Amino acid sequence: MAIVFGAGGHRTRTEDRLPPPPLSPGNRLRLGPLEAVVERLLDHPRLLELRFPGNRAAVLAGLAQHGRPIQYAHVPEPLALWDVWTKIAARPVAFEAPSAGFALDWRTLQSWRRHDVGFATLTHATGISSTGDRALDSRLPFDEPYRIPEHTATQVARAKLRGSRIIAVGTSVVRALEAAANPDGSVRAGNGIATGRVARDTPLRVVDAILTGVHQPGESHFELLRAFADDALLASASAAFAAHRYRTHEFGDSMLLNRQQLD
Repeated sequence: MAIVFGAGGHRTRTEDRLPPPPLSPGNRLRLGPLEAVVERLLDHPRLLELRFPGNRAAVLAGLAQHGRPIQYAHVPEPLALWDVWTKIAARPVAFEAPSAGFALDWRTLQSWRRHDVGFATLTHATGISSTGDRALDSRLPFDEPYRIPEHTATQVARAKLRGSRIIAVGTSVVRALEAAANPDGSVRAGNGIATGRVARDTPLRVVDAILTGVHQPGESHFELLRAFADDALLASASAAFAAHRYRTHEFGDSMLLNRQQLD
């Protein structure tokens, strides 16, 4: 599934991008040596389904070489692919940088280990966070695949058993863990699809706290934070971020948000 824009580049605000030219099933789009075929139009003018003919390895290599990272106007310099890799990245499956991970590096993980703080990983195919179109943004995030290793599921179970907190590094990790949650707070190992939203009325069965970037009201990422804290606390935090000029978006500042008891 692809979101299509008209003329403009990353220096144009997403909400100011022109609509795409008319497209029809069978149209072909070129990206370097790759060719994408429009399979069908979906239920929004910017939304369609693409198919990249060829074997998986060739398609991924072509995207890595000729594609560009998703970039918003608040960063004027063009980003290279390695700019959006976190320092502890593994499999290249995110379409947008899992930005909470920028706060971590191997030295931090080593310090955690010395203090008996466990650390486990999962894979979540992070999608786009904003299209600039209100109607389309209201449907974000789209369904996203994830994979939870057996080791990670075991670590979560052990932590729950000894009464330790589960701290998610980023909204994507929250979504994956809660999508794979069992009623007792354990998680199922294996592959799955995260559907629906984590928002104000979503009960959190696994995650106790989140390390996250500074998000803005109205974004799907901010809506997820409403599952952790009430609107008064989030409004107070947003006011403090603005007053002290904290940086928002994916290369901005971070905060640790503990889950409140919500009414």
